[in-house]
Amino acid sequence: MIKTKDYIKKALDDLGFKKPTEVQEKVIPLVRNKHDVIGCSQTGSGKTHAFLIPIFEQLDVNKQDLQVMITAPTRELAMQIHQVARHIASFSEEHIDIRLFVGGSDRLKEINRLKKSQPMIAIGTPGKLRDLAVEERVLDAYKTNILVIDEADMALDTGFLDDIDLVAGLMNKDLQMMVFSATIPEKLRPFLRKYMSKPEEIFIKPKELSSLNIEHIFMPIKSKEKEQVLVELTKVLNPFVALIFCNTKETVDAVADLLYQKGLNVAKMHGDISPRERKRLMNDISKATYQYIVASDMASRGIDIDGVSHVINFELPKDMEFYVHRTGRTGRANYQGVAISLYTNDDDAYLDFLEDKGINIVYKDIKNGQLVEKRERQGRVKREKVTAGFNVHTLNVKKKKKVKPGYKKRFAKEVDRKKKKALRNRHK
Repeated sequence: MIKTKDYIKKALDDLGFKKPTEVQEKVIPLVRNKHDVIGCSQTGSGKTHAFLIPIFEQLDVNKQDLQVMITAPTRELAMQIHQVARHIASFSEEHIDIRLFVGGSDRLKEINRLKKSQPMIAIGTPGKLRDLAVEERVLDAYKTNILVIDEADMALDTGFLDDIDLVAGLMNKDLQMMVFSATIPEKLRPFLRKYMSKPEEIFIKPKELSSLNIEHIFMPIKSKEKEQVLVELTKVLNPFVALIFCNTKETVDAVADLLYQKGLNVAKMHGDISPRERKRLMNDISKATYQYIVASDMASRGIDIDGVSHVINFELPKDMEFYVHRTGRTGRANYQGVAISLYTNDDDAYLDFLEDKGINIVYKDIKNGQLVEKRERQGRVKREKVTAGFNVHTLNVKKKKKVKPGYKKRFAKEVDRKKKKALRNRHK
């Protein structure tokens, strides 16, 4: 267990923390010693608590000034960080003022409140923080001691890094900065060099996909159209929640409309969904309202959705590493997960890449209303990779256990338990 302040320890005990994750073990001591930190870690590694725990340790609860600013590229990510921060703060005897600043809120009300008092911790999206700190000058960024930038590569991709740059430019030279990202693109480096002083870089190796509790199924697309195969697949599966990934918002719209027309309970998530609709959508998703969620990588990144039993790659991600992020959404909490990907003959290099990572890919097709295993992948013969005299494709690999009957009920019970716990936390 992490040694920390009593109220923080109580919050961690309430969550059932037994021992810190790898990212927490590495980041927390560095932040405690006032180092700037660059952390690379995948979703679900525990990085939110990795930066929040030492932040609360350094927080002066007797000082009613803005001390910490945390920015996330989407409102959902900001809301999740805010929820975790509020949970920790709820165990403190002294009041800790934490405020969320995202689009869709009452701007005039926020401005008037900031003129009267400042939060100790401000959490928000880059555009909103820029509006309040740079344009309106009502959020006292210049008093900030700590700045956290979460999902920095996503902020770069969406153009929000310019907003962060303007806000960070108001802060003092002794600022402690933490940057967390799935990857550190070269285009991000100039920004980091501008604001960070000899940062410590932490890289948390992603979990090997082969060690996760996921069955990786690849289905060939030949004469059949993708849409037709997907519809047939929905007739075969009975998921608790299936997360369907597409590469563009246009495809998300098309696939979601197709499934809706087939009478399925479906929702869609992409960057053009309005703030009000996104808020309603996340509310419904948290209640397990939808059986199918069609999403783009940007819209869903970092967002935890309980009970994802299946991940379906309608389109394989352009960046092969994103396969890890997508499929890691299932197979959690000791449940068996299923990842199904549609592929063509042009995807040979992709499949070779995944198999080289130790993934046991099972090739299946739909026949007579069932998923039937094929002997090998379609198209050209797989290339041979020989290591120490062994052909890796002929090694005996322990097969994943089949999904046991009743998994849907177990998922529902687990989701219901988490909701009740979250509700109790909100009332504490």
